[in-house]
Amino acid sequence: MQKFLVIQTAFIGDVVLATALLESLHAQYPMAAIDVLVRQGNESLLNGHPFIHEVIVWNKKKQKYNHWLKILFQIRKTHYDAVVNVQRFAATGLWTALSKAKFKIGFNKNPFSFLFTHSIKHLEIEAGIHEINRNHQLIQVLGPVVLANPKLYPRTKDDEQVKKYQDQPYVCIAPASVWYTKQYPLSDWVKFLQALPFDGPIYILGGAGDRIIGEKMMKTANKQLINLAGEIGFLASAALQAKAVLNYVNDSAPMHFASAMNAPVVAIYCSTIPAFGYGPLSDQSFIVQTQENLACRPCGLHGKKKCPLTHFNCAHSIQIQELTSPLLQVLQH
Repeated sequence: MQKFLVIQTAFIGDVVLATALLESLHAQYPMAAIDVLVRQGNESLLNGHPFIHEVIVWNKKKQKYNHWLKILFQIRKTHYDAVVNVQRFAATGLWTALSKAKFKIGFNKNPFSFLFTHSIKHLEIEAGIHEINRNHQLIQVLGPVVLANPKLYPRTKDDEQVKKYQDQPYVCIAPASVWYTKQYPLSDWVKFLQALPFDGPIYILGGAGDRIIGEKMMKTANKQLINLAGEIGFLASAALQAKAVLNYVNDSAPMHFASAMNAPVVAIYCSTIPAFGYGPLSDQSFIVQTQENLACRPCGLHGKKKCPLTHFNCAHSIQIQELTSPLLQVLQH
């Protein structure tokens, strides 16, 4: 039996996008054992995944380096046929280099890439190439592996958890982001909700830390809002998004959840741009961004903690009509 290890220890959305590699590898090697290595906190994304043999979890917050060493011994003991490292940081590069795998594959931007058997050129971020295409280069060295989209697999209990919210047509919104300049402002979310031509339930999604944003919305927006931030897990949120009339998200993890469920989505871009390669992949997807030619946009790849010029025009200049228009299109069809 062939054994593969995919390493992606970055953030939630990055792990979701890396599931495209699992789909591609399983399609080409259906009998292979595929393991995945993620940072602690992201493992629940992969609960019950039908193609994964084992999820290895790196605890980066407690005895980080001792745990790193234990994982290295585990990797070496497993004798993988191929280690596919999506990350470009030293810690994962050293795992790859010392893995004993026949194929040690990673991007050339990793500081230990000179020790890999295959060092793959990382395509430029602003070239308009999607992240799943960049990642797919890594497994092309194994043979003609067909590109697949990312996919999540909510379990029966995840579907059951959200079933009570699906009795009537609904919309989901995910208003928060780790980065301030990726997050459509709360005041603008409220204006949008007031103008949204939809009278059914609107579910607010996010983590426990995002709950306060939902509470503020519920106090100011005159809509049928239900705050589920912090109430349901990653896979339950994905299951809820899958059957929504439409999902409104920032350039953040919930957008990738929608892609992985092929859920209809409106992706709102503030300081970042779709050309970075992290855009929505759903069959029915809409991108909304400012129509103004701002010299300051984009101001960074990952967003910032505050607008460098303080005005945040990349967000405030987005027209409400551009946000409501996708819903009207969806409802008409």
